[in-house]
Amino acid sequence: MTTQLISQSTVIEAPPAPVRVAAALPASEPALTQLDLLEAEGIAVIREIVGESRRPVLLFSGGKDSVVMLHLAAKAFWPAPIPFPVLHVDTGHNFPEVLAFRDAEVARLGLRLHVAHVQDWIDDGRLAERADGTRNPLQTLPLLDAIESGRFDAVFGGGRRDEEKARAKERIVSLRDEFGQWDPRNQRPELWNLVNARHRPGEHMRVFPLSNWTELDVWRYIEREAIGLPSLYYAHEREVFRRDGMWYAVGPVSQPRASETVEVRTVRYRTVGDMSCTGAVESDAATAADVVLEVAASTITERGATRGDDRLSEAAMEDRKKEGYF
Repeated sequence: MTTQLISQSTVIEAPPAPVRVAAALPASEPALTQLDLLEAEGIAVIREIVGESRRPVLLFSGGKDSVVMLHLAAKAFWPAPIPFPVLHVDTGHNFPEVLAFRDAEVARLGLRLHVAHVQDWIDDGRLAERADGTRNPLQTLPLLDAIESGRFDAVFGGGRRDEEKARAKERIVSLRDEFGQWDPRNQRPELWNLVNARHRPGEHMRVFPLSNWTELDVWRYIEREAIGLPSLYYAHEREVFRRDGMWYAVGPVSQPRASETVEVRTVRYRTVGDMSCTGAVESDAATAADVVLEVAASTITERGATRGDDRLSEAAMEDRKKEGYF
């Protein structure tokens, strides 16, 4: 047997390196922005809940959050129409501009609109007017009755966690018991961004696709998507009077007291509720881009700055949520 030795001078060459062809490599995808991720999450939540529920409905007041939520719903099912109706609890104290916008959007998208009028419950004695004149806290019973009569088992709402401390406790899917009430201890964990839409007969879900959005996110998205809004969200001149540190509009359900002076100011609204409990802020922001800059500099949430009904008590919102509101 002959053994062959490799001399030290022998050179063993490495195999040739693979040839890289730049044209054959896929182009890198652009990074998703924060708004892209929020939009994708909202659309995914809407699609999942519609797939898991029998009779969903979307709360649509014409306010900016509900308008953005409706925009996401339209994107979620495009080119098909939105496959569920919208519901509004009309207190009778709403801004006329908002109601006109609501009706125009419903007509544009071909939606079915259900309206629960608080006045009907007052007229037949199921509700009584409050001493302070505001009707926002009176929405709970009409809302629960509308959900029951419509047999809705999933109710989309535009609530965000940054608005108020009671809303910060919410899950994306909020379980409500057979009485429509909310128990913060009876909410399910949403690990790995998974949502649980299961519920027993008689129960229903409130679903918040905008939970992880902030007010600034909402306005940046409105600017990016060129979403239309009621005109009062932008700077305009209005007769107002000062009360509790807020500018209230003069109107049929919002009148100044003898000690309060009516002035004409350039204002806009950060949030839209009843005329009787929603204040305006002085502002020159006439476009969505202007509002983005204004909100970015703000140190207080829109509800904290302009909603008198949230100041009724330290736990006003949480008490109403436990009764079945929102």
